Amino acid sequence: MHKKLFPKLPFVSIIMPLYNEERRLLNLSKIYKYFDNTDLIYEVILINDGSRDKTLKKINELSKNFKFKLISYQENRGKGYAIKAGMTAASGKYRLFTDIDLSTPIEEFDKFLPNLPDYDIIIGSRKKRGSRLIIHQPKLREKLGKGFTKLSQWCLSLSLTDFTCGFKCFSKEAVEKIFSRQKIDRWGFDTEILFIGKKMGFSIKEVPVVWKNDRETKVRLPQDIINSLYDLIKIRYNKFRGLYD
Repeated sequence: MHKKLFPKLPFVSIIMPLYNEERRLLNLSKIYKYFDNTDLIYEVILINDGSRDKTLKKINELSKNFKFKLISYQENRGKGYAIKAGMTAASGKYRLFTDIDLSTPIEEFDKFLPNLPDYDIIIGSRKKRGSRLIIHQPKLREKLGKGFTKLSQWCLSLSLTDFTCGFKCFSKEAVEKIFSRQKIDRWGFDTEILFIGKKMGFSIKEVPVVWKNDRETKVRLPQDIINSLYDLIKIRYNKFRGLYD
């Protein structure tokens, strides 16, 4: 069994949102293998975000071999809601959220480790010099993604290269201040939490990562792009109302 999961104060919490992921749950073993080969005390938190397939059944089966915390609810609330639930339930000094498809391999956390003492927020970037894209997104998605990044930079005065890579790590202090103010439950949440973090004075470090597109992505075009643009407006409005103060 995974002895490093039992101490009360883990160094890092790994948070994974799950929605209809019965076929990808076997990737969980890669997470444990990586952290078991380190000296880090860790915990794993799974959030079943109202899955309609056999995700919850598979999770229960995996609990025989792996120890983790499980948060589960019947209604699908969105990735942002799931991440917030996991982050606030975690107890690690640092808290990493990642996707179960491992588009960013868990081994990329090696690049985060040297930066943890110096930064409050560390985010994986697919666009910063030194990143490596093994499998690209379709050209339309790449173009729309670049447009969304530029609009986010301009609209929110954030000089970041990648807002939506699903590989981000926060210190405990940053989690407590940022996620208590998070308002967006779905696709725009990445941009919102980075905006809140910057507004509150937390230091942010972008780290170039290896990344591969998952052809079974749940991103829907053009609906989710439109929703993300709407979320940018909501962030500006929330700022005007003082909801992030």
